[in-house]
This record gives sequence, structure tokens and C-alpha cells, in this order.
Amino acid sequence: MAGRARRTITDGALDHVFFVLGGTATVWLAFLLVGESFHLGWGRLWFPLVFWAFVAYLLLPRLHRILTAIYVPGYFIGRARTSDGLLGDPVNLALLGTEAQVHAAMRAAGWTLADVLTFSSSRRIAKSTLLRRSYPQAPVSPLYLFGRQQDFAYQQEVDNSPGKRHHVRFWRCPEGWMLPGGRAVDWLAAGTYDRSVGFSLFTLQITHKIEQNTDVERDHIVHSVSAAEPLASVGVIKDFSTGYHARNGGGDSITTDGDLPIIDVRRIPADSGLPGPSPHAGTGISAPTVVGGLLVVARAAVALFLAANLMTATGEFGRVTIDGSPASPDATRTALAVIAAVALAFGVGELLLAWGILAGRNWARVAAMWLSTVSILIQAIDVGAGISRITLETGLAGLACDVLILLALSSGRARTYARAS
Repeated sequence: MAGRARRTITDGALDHVFFVLGGTATVWLAFLLVGESFHLGWGRLWFPLVFWAFVAYLLLPRLHRILTAIYVPGYFIGRARTSDGLLGDPVNLALLGTEAQVHAAMRAAGWTLADVLTFSSSRRIAKSTLLRRSYPQAPVSPLYLFGRQQDFAYQQEVDNSPGKRHHVRFWRCPEGWMLPGGRAVDWLAAGTYDRSVGFSLFTLQITHKIEQNTDVERDHIVHSVSAAEPLASVGVIKDFSTGYHARNGGGDSITTDGDLPIIDVRRIPADSGLPGPSPHAGTGISAPTVVGGLLVVARAAVALFLAANLMTATGEFGRVTIDGSPASPDATRTALAVIAAVALAFGVGELLLAWGILAGRNWARVAAMWLSTVSILIQAIDVGAGISRITLETGLAGLACDVLILLALSSGRARTYARAS
């Protein structure tokens, strides 16, 4: 038991190191991209789009996550947190009852259980939003309370469009935990209304924009459950938090009067079983894990391609020199064979790592991050010593691949998936 605890602490510290290194490498890559932009002509109009995607989905989220870990309080303050560490939606509901009773109450009130956010469900909600197709079980983005993301979420689609919906996230309270003031509850929840799709003020990402007055959504949830379940009762802690005007993690304005309704569903008969995932939920593998695994596969493909070219190389390498003198054909073939063998071994090893990453093996995730870190440090040392210069034609793609692997696999969702498998 003690050995397992020490290993968990060591793994946690190592993950923090990789997380910060990923952020630092991302800043360096951003400077390289800006510098490269001055050398691109009008024929590279795709570059601004690539740079926006890099800044919005990689650089700013990682910087927010590092900085908010320093200055945002870790204790309960009535706000959920985004995966980037920003203060998110207000916690505006509490419940008493078992998980089965909460599910029974929400389904009776006409709410639909949201799919878990996975690679498959993310792809489907993006497609549904672009094509304006209905997706009643569309996943919601993860928000964090008590250091973990929501246990589940419910929603009601509006006008058969995933762009508009009522939704509420639920977190089970830790054993023995009480609200400020000493009131014990079983669940806390955060309900908001998605009114449209737009850009986040803080990360520039495409995201849902919520209705400013979050009390309207809170009251809608309470009324829908009360109307459908006469056995449910509702109490209110007036002025639970100070009424305020602020912004959520996407930069949307939010207002609330600070009241906290408590829905008691303990008298509602629980269903015989908890609801399972919808047919559209897909596998439980996280999107960052898939991205990281595929990038490792791409790195393996490059190594195997190099090995294949070296193994089939002929006379064009006859001009290779060693210490200023032409190498003999035998020495050239031997050198090429050694390099090809190393590239082949590296490629096969990378494929093994990719399999381990996608299968949820933590050792594979850590090993891939080590390889990317070593590669990034070597390139940084070469640039600092003036040995090489990284441009779009010379090494920028390889560096970007290493940085993306480090970012993807050091993310919280990739870490959670690897440790839970």
C-alpha cells in the first residue's frame, strides 16, 4: 500500500513536470510560428487559420491551466472550473437522494442524459452543429468541482438543434462534506442555457454561449422536476452566495441572485437500474489520448519510411564522405544498414507505444512524453548553440509533432484515461 502511494505521488509530480514543459514548449513554438509568418508570402493564406487554431486550442488553454493553478482558490467557492482552470458556471442547485433517484426525477421531468465527452461523441456533436441536425444526447464540456469533472449531465434540446439547449451538470458530494454553514447535501449541480455558438473571450475557441441570467435556467430545472414529480420537495437557502455579475470560463456574462434551491428526491422510487450510455456515446477513450496516439503513429511512420529508403538505397550514396575522404562502398553500406536498423527499431517501438497509449497503458503515455521531451530539448540546445535553425522547411513540422504529443498526453483527460484503464 505504501509503495503504491509513493508511486502515485511520483507519477503526479512527473505529470506536473510534463505539463509545465508542454506549456513552455508551446510558447517557444508560438514564437517560431510568428517568426516564420514574416517569411510567408500571400500564397500561404492558410497560415493565419493554423496559427489561430494553435493559439486557441493549445497555447492559451495550457497557459490558463498553469497560471490558474497558482491564483484560483482550490476550495469550494460556489463556482465550477473549466478544464483550463478558469472559473466556470455558478453552482446553483443542490439535491438530496441517491444517484438512481436523481436519474428517475430528471427523466420523469423530460430531461435526456448527455453522452460522455469522447472522441466519437465530440465528432458527432461537431457534425450535428455544422449541419444543424438534432443530437438530443449531445455531450457537454467537462467542468470540475471537488477536483473532478461532473459525474453526469442532463439536457433538453431546443428546436432540434445542439446549438441551443437547457443543460445541467451533477457532482456527487464527497463523504461527510457540507455546504458552507453546515448543511449536508448529496449532490451539487450547475444549470445554464446554451443560447448560441460563438467564440470564447478567454481562449478564442468555438464554444457554446450561455444565457446571462443563470437564475432563469436554475428555476426552469426546479419547476420541471417539481411539476413532474409531486413527491419531490424544494427548499431554498436564500442568499447562499453574494449576488454577483461575472463571467464564466468562455467569457460569457453571468448574473445570479445567490439563492441555492435544494431539491429533495428521497421519496421518489428509484428505477431498477441506472441509465446506460446511448448508442452514440462511443468508447470511453478521450480525444487527447486519440490525438496523442495518432501523432505517435505518424512519428513511427516517418521512421519506418526512412528505414525503408535506406534499405533500398543504391549508388546515390556513393558520394558520402568520412572525415573529408570518400567512404568505401562497404563502409557506406554498413553505415546505411546501421542507421536503417536504428530507424526500424525506433519505428516499431513507436508503434508499440501508440498501441499502449490507445489501450490506456500509463507506461506508454509516460514513455512517449519522455521521448518528445528529449527531442524538444535537443532541438532547443541546437538552436541556442547556433548549430541549426528551425523553419517551415527544416524541422518545424517535427518539433510541432513533439510539442503536440506532449500537450495531448500531459492533459488531464489523457492522464485520467491512462490511470483508470
